[in-house]
Amino acid sequence: MDYKKVAEEINLALGENNIQALAHCATRLRIVLKDPSKVDQEALDNNDDIKGTFKANGQFQIIIGPGDVNNVYDELLKVANISAATKEELKELSEGGKKNPLMDLVKVLSDIFVPMLPALVAGGLLMALNNVLTAEDLFGPQSIIERFPVLADFASIVNLLATAPFAFLPILVGFSATKRFGGNAYLGAAMGMAMVMPSLVNGYGVAEAISSGTMPYWDVFGLQVAQAGYQGSVLPIVAVAWILAKLEKFFHKKIPAAFDFTFTPMLAIIITGFLTFILVGPVMRTVSDALTNGLIWLYTTTGALGLSVFGFFYSPIVITGLHQTFPAIETTLLADIAKTGGSFIFPVASMANMAQGAAALAIAVISKNKKQKSLAGSASLSALLGITEPAIFGVNLKLKFPFICAMIAAAIGSLMLGFFKVLAVALGAASVIGFISIAPKSIPEFILSGLVTIVVAFVLTYIYGKKTMDLSVADTDEKVSEAEASVAINEDPQVEADGVSDELIAAPVSGSVIPLKDVKDPVFASEMMGKGAAIKPEAHEVYAPVSGELTIVYDSKHAYGIKSDGGSEILIHIGIDTVKMDGLGFSTNKKVGEHVVKGELLGSFDSQVIKEAGYDDTVMMIVTNTGSYAGVETLASGNIAAGEKLLSLEKTYQ
Repeated sequence: MDYKKVAEEINLALGENNIQALAHCATRLRIVLKDPSKVDQEALDNNDDIKGTFKANGQFQIIIGPGDVNNVYDELLKVANISAATKEELKELSEGGKKNPLMDLVKVLSDIFVPMLPALVAGGLLMALNNVLTAEDLFGPQSIIERFPVLADFASIVNLLATAPFAFLPILVGFSATKRFGGNAYLGAAMGMAMVMPSLVNGYGVAEAISSGTMPYWDVFGLQVAQAGYQGSVLPIVAVAWILAKLEKFFHKKIPAAFDFTFTPMLAIIITGFLTFILVGPVMRTVSDALTNGLIWLYTTTGALGLSVFGFFYSPIVITGLHQTFPAIETTLLADIAKTGGSFIFPVASMANMAQGAAALAIAVISKNKKQKSLAGSASLSALLGITEPAIFGVNLKLKFPFICAMIAAAIGSLMLGFFKVLAVALGAASVIGFISIAPKSIPEFILSGLVTIVVAFVLTYIYGKKTMDLSVADTDEKVSEAEASVAINEDPQVEADGVSDELIAAPVSGSVIPLKDVKDPVFASEMMGKGAAIKPEAHEVYAPVSGELTIVYDSKHAYGIKSDGGSEILIHIGIDTVKMDGLGFSTNKKVGEHVVKGELLGSFDSQVIKEAGYDDTVMMIVTNTGSYAGVETLASGNIAAGEKLLSLEKTYQ
């Protein structure tokens, strides 16, 4: 790569004197622009040395790749005639010197509910299975268990497993929320348990007990305190967890170390407990009930038209990140399903996701640009299965019209949902397989709405794209005939591409393997940087996955680059956006240029510090020269220990 040339091309595409501040992380340039409208996006997209661009948090980010980004950054500083900016300066400029309270709230709710989703999704899908077994008029006038009584007890156990996560929801929320607020998660779970004790009036029957005058009360020094439970509640325990964490931190500071372990938990629990049942719980229950009733009113009042508007704007909401608050709302709706009937959010989200996927698929079909076609093809499949960031940020938003076509299609699909009164009875993947979370009687209508959404999004995008996209421009390598390419490939099949060889790459940390597409960063999830895998860490030591030379060791200690002895180029990236932490919570003794042995300790990190700073601690391992291999295959799933085989690299030939 000619770094100076690339820097000059980037500067020209961004607009003359348009860079206000410039910094970089392990893979990308982070830029604050004076006038974003001056950017020549087409020039950036057609630059073979640029792997992608996107906007996030007020920054224009250009993906260059590990190692190369440092050199391009240095040259761009010279070309643009600007001084290097610190990450704090860049963040302050991109945020306008102000914090966004709404986005902070979104981030908090996301951090609380995302870790709980596996339990809620499992319970929700089991609830859907129970509904299939017990619903009448689904396969005839009788339910399945009425026709086959032998299945009755099986259905009863399924129902038990399905309702448990929702009936004891305060325990899950208490654990997750207290941990997010920096307190002891087990104390949060203990408070959640107290709020759903069997001796209390069940949360679902509190309103009836109060209205009928049968509610029992404690007499606490003359104060009458209702013995009300909080089964299925969300907001009360979130507020309780915040108070508990604050009290715990306060007592940790005030109580001497010799007594801290004994008295801090006790004082935090007893004070929080009395506040919960006397004040916080009743107030937050009222707020929660008002929110639920408001949503029910909105749905019943606006009906199909309201859902259509919601469907139209759902994907723009995803761009802002506000959709991260929806799990909290959906959980409330599903926890009180007897009153709400289910969630209207999940079906709409499914329509929006399918629409974005279908629009990206249309671009994959009509595009003649190899890079765009490949990205659109993989992104469309991801979106149809519920992960839309690659399609939205990598394809549809760049071209604009596919995104708008998808919005229109989602509005039409959501209109049909409202007309058919389709509701979800469980959480799940908002995608083409989302029908498993829908009320059984409405599954045919959900599938029909989805098919209409996909067809409309694809056809609108295809027709408009055919008229407006420049189909005459193709990548240079596409102009080579298949016969010529075959000859070129087979002239000397023993020559290894780029000097690489087959390799097995080990896991750099211990934890739980997750697909790269599930990472909450569009750059990594869309595989712009290359193929690889991600690990949700359970230990905090980072080990060399291969033997080779360290090409990257950042001052922030959050990323390592290794050129292996076998030719692979490996990037280990600890956390998402953790470059902004400037090394807080990270440690390393390694330097660029050192040769490391597979299994050698590179450094360590503190997940708790990362999470308290508001960041995700997922560890990504990317093969940045993926193009040099015929295949990059993930070998493991579930839990893995550092040093165990994670990736297999199969060489290709030239």
